[in-house]
Amino acid sequence: MSGRQTSSVPALRIYQPESLRLLATLSLSIGLMIVPMFFTWPDWIMRGLLAVGLTLLAVALMMLLQNRLRVNARAMAVELLTGFIEKDATPSFVTDDDGVVHACNLAAQTRFEDTERETLAGTLRSILANPSAVLFRLQSRARFEGSAREDIVTRRGHVRLAVHQMHEGNYLWRVEDVAERQSGRGSESVPIPMITVGRTGAVLFMNEAARKMVGERVKSTDRLFLSLPVSSGEISTITTKNGPLDVLVTELNRTQGRSELFLMEVNSAEVPSQQSSFEHMPVPFIKLAPSGDILSLNKMAMGMLGVKSRDNLKLAQLMEGLGRPMSDWLRDTADGLASNKSEFLRLSRPDKEIFVQVTLTRMVEDGNTILIAVLNDATELKTLEAQFVQSQKMQAIGQLAGGVAHDFNNLLTAISGHCDLLLLRHDQGDQDFGDLIQIHENANRAASLVSQLLAFSRKQTLQPEVLDVRDTLSDLTHLLNRLVGEKVTLTLSHDPVMRSIRADKRQLEQVLMNLVVNARDAMPNGGEIRVRTEAVTLDKPLKRDRAAVPEGNWVTVKVSDEGIGISADKLQKVFEPFYTTKRTGEGTGLGLSTAYGIVKQTGGFIFVDSIPGKGTLFTLYFPVYQEGEDEKQVVEADAPKAAAAPQHGEGVVLLVEDEAPVRAFASRALRMRGYTVLEAESAEDALGILEDDSLTVDVFVTDVVMPGMDGPTWVREALKSRPDTRVVFVSGYAEGAFGESEPDVPNSVFLPKPFSLNQLTETVHDQLH
Repeated sequence: MSGRQTSSVPALRIYQPESLRLLATLSLSIGLMIVPMFFTWPDWIMRGLLAVGLTLLAVALMMLLQNRLRVNARAMAVELLTGFIEKDATPSFVTDDDGVVHACNLAAQTRFEDTERETLAGTLRSILANPSAVLFRLQSRARFEGSAREDIVTRRGHVRLAVHQMHEGNYLWRVEDVAERQSGRGSESVPIPMITVGRTGAVLFMNEAARKMVGERVKSTDRLFLSLPVSSGEISTITTKNGPLDVLVTELNRTQGRSELFLMEVNSAEVPSQQSSFEHMPVPFIKLAPSGDILSLNKMAMGMLGVKSRDNLKLAQLMEGLGRPMSDWLRDTADGLASNKSEFLRLSRPDKEIFVQVTLTRMVEDGNTILIAVLNDATELKTLEAQFVQSQKMQAIGQLAGGVAHDFNNLLTAISGHCDLLLLRHDQGDQDFGDLIQIHENANRAASLVSQLLAFSRKQTLQPEVLDVRDTLSDLTHLLNRLVGEKVTLTLSHDPVMRSIRADKRQLEQVLMNLVVNARDAMPNGGEIRVRTEAVTLDKPLKRDRAAVPEGNWVTVKVSDEGIGISADKLQKVFEPFYTTKRTGEGTGLGLSTAYGIVKQTGGFIFVDSIPGKGTLFTLYFPVYQEGEDEKQVVEADAPKAAAAPQHGEGVVLLVEDEAPVRAFASRALRMRGYTVLEAESAEDALGILEDDSLTVDVFVTDVVMPGMDGPTWVREALKSRPDTRVVFVSGYAEGAFGESEPDVPNSVFLPKPFSLNQLTETVHDQLH
């Protein structure tokens, strides 16, 4: 803000727009120089110069007039400010309608001495991110209502901006820093009764504990205390709904005349001194210096922190997890710059994990600034928060795994499919046959890895059947004994009264093998692995970790070992994909995550218990199969297989696939078997092809997830005019890619990717039956 300060009003700064005056003078001078030339130059030049000169003269006169108006406005500002806000402690400005500053008082000069600008918006840019928008909003309200005010929270604190409309289109602005009050969420959550008192004795705030103690909301201290004034560290008597009550008062001085009184119910005979009152407070208290050195702490604080001595302690040694230097937080609080919100920190205790909510307050004791920290145990809250974050992370990883698996399945379908086409043209004596077999086998290995990702994300296609877990384990015994080796003994024990379950046998075997292999790896020096099955009945829900097993009949499978065990900090991560404690190259980290996904998709639960140095126990819960649930479906599914199947080459197939490599392989495979194939790269193209009523289509082979209209949607639309057409849905996702509910599409089957040439052609062949 350039300009000069008048001598008549030393506390004010008056602003003169020097640039406007200089421009007006320059325009007038040029105009006066051009006019005399009018009589000496040729006519056409004189006419042009005359026009230029008159224009400059007009501009100069307008500028001088505008300058005169602003001078008058400044004179009025000087008259208004002199004796009115000249010595006001609040920074004040007088501006015109365009926001140009006419004058400001001494408080404004001091507050904004490093950011002087000609406009108020430029001046306030040091405290507001977008001052122009705020000023325009307030000035518009003041233009209609006469005044306006708005409280703004900035990164430097709380600012109150007020504006009053004046005569001649001018505005008076006041910028006030508002001190933060602790009568908010932080104080509300403090378990000790606390009230905020103003300089006149008015009770500005009572937290929940104080309202509960008094029994009502009081408005002044004379209605609360029997005698005034109250002194910090002394016992006073307050009036409550239940009669008089002796309390120990601890007063914390605040800014702008406010103070906060903490009220502790005590027996006056048992509190001889202020020090003993602090010692026996029922809330953990720490008194510390702004440097972080702990001056004193009461018994409850010592018990929570797990320390036995009060000497040579620093707050940073006892707590961690602030996210910024502890010294900065303490210094800002001591200087009154930090907001009084609570911080959640973790105690540096080696024996157990404890989280505390720390409310830091500044006070003055014997002329020195000290800090009081009130601690509140927040372990349960932070544990719930960590569990929620963990579940959200697992869900996000599952969605990512499912998406990656979908894209990989499309690629693997094209790779293995074209490899099948090449193998049809090469016999075993061909020199390229071995290379093609290698490509085919590695594509199958990649497909197996992708299926594990789908298993974790619970998006794989299961083929459930009624199983007796004892039979499944018996079939696996030979393979499991080979897996565990000679150093490890495998022991199986079964409940004689066993119930059946409904699960995918191949996937259940995968789960059991993963658990047994992990148990073997946990015992490098040998040991015993026990696999036990048992039928259990839960009379009430079983709550463990973040899960609740409903009441009812369950079959449990327990796999235990005598290995090195899993530490508590790693126990919650064992089901995360790609997490492994093994050395590089010894495991993918997908074994337990695959088991977790398969069990959950089957409708079961999996839990883990471990003691480091003693072993680990995995417990699986599977719901008991209720007989008769799916007999009808099985009969209906098996009945069509008895009829004679048609030969290949009979029928027209409409192939809808947005992935060009997959579409190229599928169309070639179907044509090789004699089918007539119509291709479409989107659902919209497919519906366009079907607009030809003379066209006969026997089977729709369509992807499920495509850009634009998806597979089930366009198929339902097409079946309105072609209700007898058979449908084959294919997808890189599992059958669950249809969404929450299965598509109500008659005569449809699902073929998961990656599929081979034979799988595709046989599925189409079966649909044409």
